[in-house]
Amino acid sequence: MPPHPFTIAVSGKGGTGKTTVSSLLVRSFIAMGESPVLAVDADPNANLHEALGVPVKETLGSMREEAFSRNIPPGMNRHDYVRFRFRQALVESEGFDLVAMGRPEGTGCYCFANDLLSECMERLERDYHFIVIDTEAGMEHISRGTIGKPDLLLIVSDPGARGLRTIARIREIATQLGLEKEKIRVVFNQYKTGAASVDIGEESPIAFIPEDPAVEKADLAAEPVSLISDDSPARIAVRELAERIREMKREREDSR
Repeated sequence: MPPHPFTIAVSGKGGTGKTTVSSLLVRSFIAMGESPVLAVDADPNANLHEALGVPVKETLGSMREEAFSRNIPPGMNRHDYVRFRFRQALVESEGFDLVAMGRPEGTGCYCFANDLLSECMERLERDYHFIVIDTEAGMEHISRGTIGKPDLLLIVSDPGARGLRTIARIREIATQLGLEKEKIRVVFNQYKTGAASVDIGEESPIAFIPEDPAVEKADLAAEPVSLISDDSPARIAVRELAERIREMKREREDSR
């Protein structure tokens, strides 16, 4: 039986660069020979595909709406139809696949469809070494159970006062949802050289990703930020983070 994939959920308030970190993590795992990787865009304002440089035609939210608003093809029940469409919504690329969760546009109870999507995710994740989830700050998809509980929650933040409040809030939400404290780690992004140290509680940040002109240049040019040069400061820092995460995965497997 193949090893269970290691799931990383990347959270943080808007503007901290969590999508940049998510996309660079995906590319780092691929470069380390850990493909295939599954990238999951769980932010309704989906842009992880742009950071990775791949197109997305539909989200699982729109697919779920369709399953309840359109006639199911003859000989196929709704359960089989959702499974079939789930695979169609998967974007395949070199070294990784991507799925955008989205959000349903309609109203009402979608418990049945949510359960099916959870089942599809469980079936799908067996094919991957790592799963990187770019989440929204409220972690709605985690609370709904659609993507399960991650092996590691990375809170991407800046060292400012608002960023520190966001860290505390996300930690509180995550622990209320049953995530162990040791699985919640902080990443300071766009970190300025010489900045004063910041007290974030018991754990030290797992990574400091420096300011990088290459990231800003890619954003301004609307180019995939994950394809910045291998020797750029942000790429190097995220690669070191990916190596630490891979070691966590090995430790988890050794303990089983």
